[in-house]
Amino acid sequence: MQTTGFSTASLAAVLAEKIRSKKARCGVVGLGYVGLPLAVEMAGIGFEVTGLDVAASKVDQINSGTSYVQDVPSRHMAPLVASGKLRASIDFSVVAELDTINICVPTPLRKTKDPDMSYIVSACHEIAKYIRPGTLVILESTTYPGTTDELVRPILERPDLRVGQEIFLCFSPERVDPGNPKFNTKNIPKVVGGCTQACTQLGMLLYEQALDTVVPVSSTQVAEMVKLLENTFRMINIGLVNELAMMCERMEINVWEVIDAAATKPFGFMPFYPGPGLGGHCIPIDPFYLSWKSKQAGIEARFIELAGYINGQMPHFVADKVQNALNEHAKPLKGSHVHLMGVAYKKDVDDVRESPALDIAHLLAQRGARISYSDPFIPALRLDQEELQAQDPVAMAGTSDCVVIITNHTQMPYAEVLEKASLVVDTRNVMKGIVSEKIVRL
Repeated sequence: MQTTGFSTASLAAVLAEKIRSKKARCGVVGLGYVGLPLAVEMAGIGFEVTGLDVAASKVDQINSGTSYVQDVPSRHMAPLVASGKLRASIDFSVVAELDTINICVPTPLRKTKDPDMSYIVSACHEIAKYIRPGTLVILESTTYPGTTDELVRPILERPDLRVGQEIFLCFSPERVDPGNPKFNTKNIPKVVGGCTQACTQLGMLLYEQALDTVVPVSSTQVAEMVKLLENTFRMINIGLVNELAMMCERMEINVWEVIDAAATKPFGFMPFYPGPGLGGHCIPIDPFYLSWKSKQAGIEARFIELAGYINGQMPHFVADKVQNALNEHAKPLKGSHVHLMGVAYKKDVDDVRESPALDIAHLLAQRGARISYSDPFIPALRLDQEELQAQDPVAMAGTSDCVVIITNHTQMPYAEVLEKASLVVDTRNVMKGIVSEKIVRL
């Protein structure tokens, strides 16, 4: 069959040759923690890359050579912008010039814990206005199984642009781990599944140009489920050890010692560690996509719901522990100065999305505590209606009634803090091995 002068086979062949020769013009929609590193990686190996985002401020920063993503140093990105290999725009009409498009937009949950697909839908409608034959589109945004075929495909497809024939569509889950010094966009294996075999082959070919390992799967649904399994696995196991921590608290057993001893078993056990709650853009959210989809199929996702409940209780557990620790020191929580060490959602990142520190701070403030914080990655923080500025942790340790270690950043001066503080509640076991009446552990 002929379409605009090309057969289906030749459309795929022409695109494949463009990809191999790095002549394909690549687009990335959504320039956040996932999209910007991908755009930089592709531009770095020779593709001309256009990033698209609705936020003009992000576009302006990229075009000036300035990165706002921690894992993308400006010194790496600026030369790509200067050479013309990387540019950014808010104008989706540039889609008409592109050969490949990766969609990396947010997929949050609504308050009712059902998926908010509005960002994907909006991006796809904009792409559909300008897409042309011979274009490869890959969705990377984490979502429920069936999204690519059931939601994205009907928006992009029309009689003269059929998926697998005139245009090509895949799903490839993002696996970015912000702040991880060992694994990054390039060396994390990339799973890809297409709507047809031709789609999968083109998706593989694109990623093989820039990334070390590409793992093909048989369908978009399998690829979508892969990401949900990965993060559901983590969420449930973290929920298990958080529940164990609550049990050990009642039995006066050191949960950290229990886990370390269990981890000496060379088979059949993988250590997970308790903490003050789940944070970030993946683990607290992604499993509920699976839970929501399961309910559509008439199946109740009991493990997910239970783990979500337990993990959601951890900020309350920590607030209770702080209150009880102060009581043991003959101080009420109301009116006490509580200093939080670390408010980012995980170690050595500059991201507070879904951070348990925000919930803990809110709960303590509700009970009458005066809150301050220190975090080398978060210079300012809005707590309820109050703007807080990061403080020196050692100075605050000497003046506060209780220090609460929430995020175990590498560069925090823990020894000096312990020396100055009168009470430390350690939710991350950073004071491991130290015996002191000042320390109260999770």
